[in-house]
Amino acid sequence: MTPQAQGHLSMLLFSVLVAGSFSLGSLIANEIAPMALTALRFAIAAGIMGALALATTGIPRRTFDAPWRYLVLGGLYVIYFVLMFEGLKTAPPVSASAVFTLTPIMAGVIGWLLLRQVTTSRMALALAIGAIGALWVIFRADWAAVRAFDVGRGEAIFFWGCVAHAAYPPVMRLLSRQEPAAAFTFAVIAAGCLILMVVGWTDIRSTDWAGLRPLVWITIAYLSFFATAGTFLLVRIAAVRLPSAKVMAYTYLTPSWVILWEIALGNGAPGGLVLVGVALTVIALLLLLRDEH
Repeated sequence: MTPQAQGHLSMLLFSVLVAGSFSLGSLIANEIAPMALTALRFAIAAGIMGALALATTGIPRRTFDAPWRYLVLGGLYVIYFVLMFEGLKTAPPVSASAVFTLTPIMAGVIGWLLLRQVTTSRMALALAIGAIGALWVIFRADWAAVRAFDVGRGEAIFFWGCVAHAAYPPVMRLLSRQEPAAAFTFAVIAAGCLILMVVGWTDIRSTDWAGLRPLVWITIAYLSFFATAGTFLLVRIAAVRLPSAKVMAYTYLTPSWVILWEIALGNGAPGGLVLVGVALTVIALLLLLRDEH
């Protein structure tokens, strides 16, 4: 498998895992403070990635050169995750995933500003097709829903989290010094956990951990193992193999996966016309999979 193919496969799996965090996260968003939830998931994820790093490539001393890099990168993901759950207090999962689809455009702009990565005409076409397909899925093929779209408070809050998320791949590529993926990911998550322990200590201390219902703990386990440790590692793998716009283009699949998650959780299935949007996102990804040369 080529490095580019590895990057695309990583982001495909990333889109599935991220979608689950929207559907599951919305079920518990009002039961635990976002700072406390994110701090715990980062702590668990740091332990997972630390163990994985030690069991595979190890954690070379050079990993900790210029440790400020990890505070910057960890801070970006802290902003994203905290604002995501703050937004999910009021924004429905599918609506939140609509906001999430803005990240490819943001990533392309930030990638050009930081790395001078140029979006080719074919990549721009793919992003446009993917955006249309995603919006078609988000609004469940209902033009009335499109015309009545009104950005709520939760969506507005999550938008700023998406800006931080879009900045992560180009900033990570800029700051990476070819450290082993697992070791680098561990350092980023550990830095994020440190930030949360400082700024979120009041929420952590005031949370009634013993009183949380089982669904909250199940969701925290999913978020820690898959939607934090897993997605950090997958983005790390993809960002050094693909341009930033291509990395974030996979967010266009997230609304489709969110709908599948919602079906699995018993929240109903969309109409058949929604499949048109899914087909458009697949077309966009096929364009992105082709070699630019």
